[in-house]
Amino acid sequence: MFAVEVRDRIMIGHSLPDPFFGPAQGMHGASFIVDVAFYREALTDKNVVVDIGAALDVLKATLKPLAYQNLDALPQFKGKLTTTEFLCRHIFDEIAKAAKSGALGEDGKGLAKIRVLLHEHDVARAWYEGAVN
Repeated sequence: MFAVEVRDRIMIGHSLPDPFFGPAQGMHGASFIVDVAFYREALTDKNVVVDIGAALDVLKATLKPLAYQNLDALPQFKGKLTTTEFLCRHIFDEIAKAAKSGALGEDGKGLAKIRVLLHEHDVARAWYEGAVN
């Protein structure tokens, strides 16, 4: 399996209003390093997994609506616990949708899977990985 990984960063605000989360129940900020890996079984006819520039563009476009936002105030997250794991899946879904729509070029339609990894800080991270189709 071949892979290409791209990276960006995002800062958000949110709360996790459940006693399970202790002090994180209140409003707080989070800065994430976001890594997205694109996988395919065989290289394309250009010997790539996916166009890295297109992958960076799609990642940036996916993160832009979340950047510097209070996630509690966004309608798509109303009533949701926007944990790191939850955000991994949300970002995965948006990138997979972009891949299927052709935003990564024709090569993006042949991806086997995608992994989204969010680094909360140097001692904690979470990811979601799944098939594209």
